[in-house]
Amino acid sequence: MHPGPPPPPGYWPRQSPPPSAQQLQGRTLAAQQEPYPYHRRPAHRPRLRWVATPPPGAWPRRRVVVPERYSGPPSYPVPPRWGFPNLVWRRPTSVPGTASDEVRPIDRVPVLSRSLIGILFAFAVLSVVAAGAEIWRYVLLIQGREAALNRAVVAFSDGFVLSAGLLASILALLPAGLSIWWLLVARQAASDASGDAPPRPVWQVLVGVLVPIANLPMALSIVGELEHAVLGRPRDVRPKPSRQVLVWWGAWLLNWVLLGVTIVWRFRDDVQSMADSVVLVAVTDLSAAFLAVVTALVVRRFSALLAPSDARAVRSMRVLKVAGAPEPELRTARPSGAAR
Repeated sequence: MHPGPPPPPGYWPRQSPPPSAQQLQGRTLAAQQEPYPYHRRPAHRPRLRWVATPPPGAWPRRRVVVPERYSGPPSYPVPPRWGFPNLVWRRPTSVPGTASDEVRPIDRVPVLSRSLIGILFAFAVLSVVAAGAEIWRYVLLIQGREAALNRAVVAFSDGFVLSAGLLASILALLPAGLSIWWLLVARQAASDASGDAPPRPVWQVLVGVLVPIANLPMALSIVGELEHAVLGRPRDVRPKPSRQVLVWWGAWLLNWVLLGVTIVWRFRDDVQSMADSVVLVAVTDLSAAFLAVVTALVVRRFSALLAPSDARAVRSMRVLKVAGAPEPELRTARPSGAAR
């Protein structure tokens, strides 16, 4: 017989452990002759299982993956077709087909306040310009007492006064209408927030704001009641207007009194009365500008108290509570491969 091939380098024959008593008993039984009949064999015959293990170095080694070097963001030869839709993110304020589909008064307050504040400041600037035109006319009247005036300068002054006064009078209707609308919406929003009905009906609010003589004392009560509701004070406590509301009411009284005096003074036809009416119109325009600025500040303060979570002011948002959502399914067991 020829010897077999030499073993590979690193090979070491596997040493089997010594046989156990059970194995020895099985070998003894196997060496004996089976009695007749041959199908009767021992009930507890040992079972042997041969396990083959690969020698060391038989498994292929794992390839070491070298990390690729970062070469910048990806670039494409053509614009990719995937991506986010070309839409503007907005707050999910309503769900179609549900009760939330209706716009609430508290949602209208920020929109109305932003529009109203911008229009009020624009009206204030225009009123100051109209007052400057009236002051220029009064200066020309003083100069005309001692010397002749240039016709072009007088014509330009008259056109300037007429244009500025007409624009200020027309533009005054827009902030007045928006202010009343904002007042009604803010009253309803404050009522919804507190859960109480408004202290007075809508027709009394309109009478207390629009009727010339009745609006002088009632305007303070209406705005004071709105401030009382916005601050969340109890209804059984008497409203106490703040200093800002009192300043607004003073500007309101001054503007209406000057407007009435100016209208009455214009019916006089002597020269001095006409010159005095120019001064009264200039002062009335300045008071209207001051009233517009104070009204804008009041509207901004009340709107901030009603809707403090403005989208422009809030940067980071957190979910504090989820209402109406089903309970999450709790996990009874943790999978073996799940990350902690």
